Amino acid sequence: MEIPEQLRCLFSAEITEQRGSYHVEIPEQELQLGTLSANETYRVAVLKTAAEMESETAADTETDPTPTQTTARDHHEPPVKEGETRTVEIESLGDQGDGITRVERGFVVIVPDTEQGERVRIEIADVQQTVAFADVVERLSYYD
Repeated sequence: MEIPEQLRCLFSAEITEQRGSYHVEIPEQELQLGTLSANETYRVAVLKTAAEMESETAADTETDPTPTQTTARDHHEPPVKEGETRTVEIESLGDQGDGITRVERGFVVIVPDTEQGERVRIEIADVQQTVAFADVVERLSYYD
């Protein structure tokens, strides 16, 4: 996934439906990076979660596609490699208390010794087919 320089912030949020329209709640700390103004156009990308991707993959394998029906999605490799560094925001904590973040296609990366909402630079230590594990290289401020 190519990320344009104009990207002001990146975070995960739930989409809710209220009275026939959809809403995305923007965390307050993200608004400190820029300002939202009335009558302006903002672009929002909506990506699928890991669970949705797995559900699609399971549905695809239930049918027997002919060679012309297979897609690149059927041959996905993990979007991270061992030794790679990234800057991420910890989205939630797992059952063991480790930080969880998601990267391209909702791929899960587990980062021990982090707090929910923390921005960190990580190094990918171990990559498996459905999850990766990373170590904290640097703890970052939202203003960096």
